[in-house]
Amino acid sequence: MNQKTALTPELEQYWTEIANTFQWKQRWDSLQTGNFHDVNVEWFKGASLNITENCLDRHLEKRRQKKAMIFEPNNPNDPGLHLTFGELHVAVCRFANLLKKKGIKKGDVVALYMGMTPELMIGVLACARIGAIHTVVFGGFSPKSLRGRLEDSKAKLIVTHDGAYRGDKIIPLKSMVDEALTDFNGVETVLVVKRTHSEVEMKAGRDYWYETLIKDCDIYCKAEEMNAEDPLFILYTSGSTGKPKGLLHTIAGYMVHVGNSFKDVFQIKENDVFWCTADIGWITGHSYVTYGPLLNGTTTILFEGIPNYPSPARFWETVEKHHVSILYTAPTAIRSLEKFGAQIPDSFPMKSLRVLGSVGEPINEEAWHWYDTHVGKGRCPIVDTWWQTETGGIMISPIAGQTKTKPAHATLPLKGIVPVIVDEKGNEKTETVTEGNLCIKYPWPGLARTIYGDHDRYIQTYFSTYKGLYFTGDGAKRDSDGYYRITGRVDDVINVSGHRIGTAEVEEAINEHDLITESAVVGFPHSVKGQGIYAFVTCNDHSKSEEVITAEIRDLVNKMIGPIAKPDVIQIVTSLPKTRSGKIMRRILRKIVENDIANIGDTSTLLNPECVDDIIKGKKN
Repeated sequence: MNQKTALTPELEQYWTEIANTFQWKQRWDSLQTGNFHDVNVEWFKGASLNITENCLDRHLEKRRQKKAMIFEPNNPNDPGLHLTFGELHVAVCRFANLLKKKGIKKGDVVALYMGMTPELMIGVLACARIGAIHTVVFGGFSPKSLRGRLEDSKAKLIVTHDGAYRGDKIIPLKSMVDEALTDFNGVETVLVVKRTHSEVEMKAGRDYWYETLIKDCDIYCKAEEMNAEDPLFILYTSGSTGKPKGLLHTIAGYMVHVGNSFKDVFQIKENDVFWCTADIGWITGHSYVTYGPLLNGTTTILFEGIPNYPSPARFWETVEKHHVSILYTAPTAIRSLEKFGAQIPDSFPMKSLRVLGSVGEPINEEAWHWYDTHVGKGRCPIVDTWWQTETGGIMISPIAGQTKTKPAHATLPLKGIVPVIVDEKGNEKTETVTEGNLCIKYPWPGLARTIYGDHDRYIQTYFSTYKGLYFTGDGAKRDSDGYYRITGRVDDVINVSGHRIGTAEVEEAINEHDLITESAVVGFPHSVKGQGIYAFVTCNDHSKSEEVITAEIRDLVNKMIGPIAKPDVIQIVTSLPKTRSGKIMRRILRKIVENDIANIGDTSTLLNPECVDDIIKGKKN
């Protein structure tokens, strides 16, 4: 083992102790091999297991009758569904047997293009049960985006719905699958789950109704014995070039990291009802809707809806309805609900809540305080979690009720995780108070092992900038308490007259304005400064004129950062282009301000594609 990146004795002892809390068919020969120099990291080599036995089977003796999953449908007046661990085990076995009947075997790729229904979670676990690799494609991506993922992953079977509900809309998933599969023979089977009872075309010999086939499937399926480093899933994430990257996670390391981080960060108790509002189409839904809770025998909520349907009270009504004890959501959701006023959450006592969580992007201080005051009622610790699709699970976060929190600070690394801050040359900045680029020094189990089919791109993206370190792509500050604050993507830096200005810092200043809900800042070519600052802002109150708001924003940024950071252009927009997980697509905004409209790419994958045309029309020169 290369001693430059070999685990310390403390790290070896820690991860050994954690791994021993899981169920293995065969123990490992080596805890960890490989390193960040050769980019060949492996964990638990020689071990074998099945992750679904850890999610389901091992709970059956004591938790068979305990609720495993609560399905909260898009329309709160529609009937939901509660599945116990015993019932979920049967459902997963049945689905696994159906996949086997359709010729799926260990190592095959199964795509799931669905709404947030029980069958999505069951299908993911069914794949893992038989050793198939699952790739969940968010049920809102365009046929073109779906096609690209099917081609890249070489999926043999796809599971979809006739249609999916999203607020007051129906998404025609089956017809989108049909379009994606035009003149494409890679996918042999399409399983269609009824949800909206929409009229759909069924192609003989390829398309099958799930409900018709599942009835004849046995209620037990033996779990396939898998090697620790066998693939568990491929999940596609946006690349800086616009071409998605298929991150490949392997079974044992992902299980150990995600199961442990869930238990540790949220300080899980036996009777907790955990609600992560994310879609399973994203890593948060994989790790903290599905695997994390089930690995710990925790009741998890599957939410089909959106935050403001049928009213802006939906989140708070759901908390009361299911006695949610832990709520884990994104800052963008918090800000979107904030604009409807504090009186809505204030009218709900939400006494069941004991922990709040934030995920997806750094949370600004105003949203943090609103969340704390009006949702947590000042009594619920907020765990502001930092992690990535690539990391598999949470890396830096407060421990609920144990870490003293600071607004907008991810605080301290979890045990077993060793972050470092480096300068642009890769030199570690060892002083406590510092800032720079955030890297991880030692391997951890949940690390994605490669980009599917393109290991060179994996090396180039994460390990070429700083040799021997995993580069997160984020900047960070560390304060006198050793607390980390994520400042945003390092490439989100604008060089104004030779001064490097982080877009996150400017956005935070803008968001302090009373009338601004959120903002996105990008650089644009400037004949004098090299780069100017262009700010897109959403406004929750139009009682003031655009001229007045613009002047106040500039004055605010001047006071908080300095005149160098004042935006040159401010455009008030109705909404910002976002992914379903709530990330603002600044790449699209850059293309707009650079007048490179032809290369914006496919916007149909966005949560709100219609806003792009509005932004283009309103662009200021």
